[in-house]
Amino acid sequence: MPHWLNIMADSFWPLLLAGLKFTVPLTLLTFVSGIALGFVTALTRLYAPTPLVWLARFYVWVIRGTPMLVQLFIIFYGLPKVGITLDAWPAALIGFTLNVGAYSSEIIRAAIGAVPKGQWEAAHALGMTHWQALRRSILPQGLRIAVPPLANTFIALLKDTALASVVTVPEMFQQAQRIVAENYEPLILYVEVALIYLAFSTVLSVLQDKLERRLNPTPQGARA
Repeated sequence: MPHWLNIMADSFWPLLLAGLKFTVPLTLLTFVSGIALGFVTALTRLYAPTPLVWLARFYVWVIRGTPMLVQLFIIFYGLPKVGITLDAWPAALIGFTLNVGAYSSEIIRAAIGAVPKGQWEAAHALGMTHWQALRRSILPQGLRIAVPPLANTFIALLKDTALASVVTVPEMFQQAQRIVAENYEPLILYVEVALIYLAFSTVLSVLQDKLERRLNPTPQGARA
């Protein structure tokens, strides 16, 4: 067996286990909490009193305008200077959640805005209040519109969790770095970890496609 193949075979299970134990759970927890935060932020920007609207805008502005890497460094390495010390895992979870929340809030807000005005009028004609119309008619339609970009956010998040290595979370990329420090084969190991990320992303892409087809069937005669 070639030398490079031996190295990949020996490192495959440690990398995969790190992915399943840390990368995947971090991605799932972050996405759920980030979507919840994004949903609240989107509704705040659309319907809350002016002070809360400006607070939500400020949060989105700061998060979208600064690199995620810098945000993680501030949370994990900077906050201890003011007496707030977090372990690596919660620091990464908070950092990624804030990031996903800001971006997903814009997706959700745009999706709600994309629902035709006539849907509001139809709901009001049926005697619904504004909030009943929002809950029963507008949000279900808006969330269907938001599914594709939110699914793309999920896939991007899976890859971005590699940044958690900078705050010492022992996820897949940090495991690769540890192995590289032992065998001095960075090209082989980093290509291998890239392939594993690619495999995870491919599975998610297939699931995304199935979900989109179920929510929004392709019109007859159109290309999928």
